[in-house]
Amino acid sequence: MSTPETGSVLLVNPNTNRATTEMMRALAARSFLGSGLGVDGVTAAAGPSMLLDPAALKESERHVRDAVLRALDAADRRYLAVIVAAIGDPGRSRLDEELDLPVVGIGQAAIRAAGRAGRRFGMATSTPQLVDSLTALVAEHGMSEGFTGVRLTESEPLVLAADPERQFAELAAAVDRCTEADDADAVIIAGGPLSETARRIAEARTCEIVEPIPSAAGLVLQELHLVEA
Repeated sequence: MSTPETGSVLLVNPNTNRATTEMMRALAARSFLGSGLGVDGVTAAAGPSMLLDPAALKESERHVRDAVLRALDAADRRYLAVIVAAIGDPGRSRLDEELDLPVVGIGQAAIRAAGRAGRRFGMATSTPQLVDSLTALVAEHGMSEGFTGVRLTESEPLVLAADPERQFAELAAAVDRCTEADDADAVIIAGGPLSETARRIAEARTCEIVEPIPSAAGLVLQELHLVEA
């Protein structure tokens, strides 16, 4: 018997790719199974289909805010939390200050999960121009001491987005460099659009793979006091 829904979470995709929104929404919904929480997805109305550099990440902040406020105003029900579903968490801090509900970023949640108890952790991703932004996000959450750095795929993100098998192989190789060369105990697959590949890698690797969307769902449950922190 399924658990009846007792509330909803709004997931916002800072990219303009609606297929990515639905993929991440569905993954979040699976992560909330049994909690009574449903998930609605909303897509940024403007900006790039993939956030590849700091300028695009910065620009997306206003689009994220607009999308969330518009969705909250138009909703026929009250949302209990918001998930910002891009690894750089664009707009999360401002929304968290403005809204009277938890606003969780998938980067924030993944970093907390990966670095708990002082554990060594790294990131594997396909976006070389965001390395400094991701490193700064780790510092923002006080986890720099255990951070082993970012390992990158060989191919560009748009190339990998068009070839899921190549994306899987190159990200898995980056994960191996995190664990073997950098001695990381856990590895974040850093990117919302990489969520399906993150799940595949988690099933194929013995090290702990930290998936940003499920991590964000877990942090939402903690913020809503539905599970223990």
